[in-house]
Amino acid sequence: MKKVLVLCTGNSCRSQIAHGYLQHFAGDKAEVFSAGVETHGVNPKAIATMKADGIDISAHTSNNILEYQQVDFDFVITVCDNAKERCPFFPSKAVKFHYNFPDPAKATGTEEEINQAFSEVRDMIKQYCLDFTDTHL
Repeated sequence: MKKVLVLCTGNSCRSQIAHGYLQHFAGDKAEVFSAGVETHGVNPKAIATMKADGIDISAHTSNNILEYQQVDFDFVITVCDNAKERCPFFPSKAVKFHYNFPDPAKATGTEEEINQAFSEVRDMIKQYCLDFTDTHL
């Protein structure tokens, strides 16, 4: 079974969404983890936008990358430029991937506009995760 780490700045939105989709699409082909270079807690809007697409991430926790130093990952996916630049080095044979998704937590406007931003980023991440699992798992 492959081990996949999704890494973002605060392990709050983008990495949590990717974690949910990768786990869903990979099934028993992979064990999925997510972490941040900081921990900000799981964003309630990320939980809600995933629930709207039938994926429950409400039990996820916000974890720091240092918690996983001893895990031998096969793949590490960074989902924001900040995490890619700030990720501490730890020995790994992992194949690294990167995609800088917009941060929906920074969306402004009405509640409807903010929810739309979350949905748009969710859909981008969903497609990325589907393509990733089809290609690499």
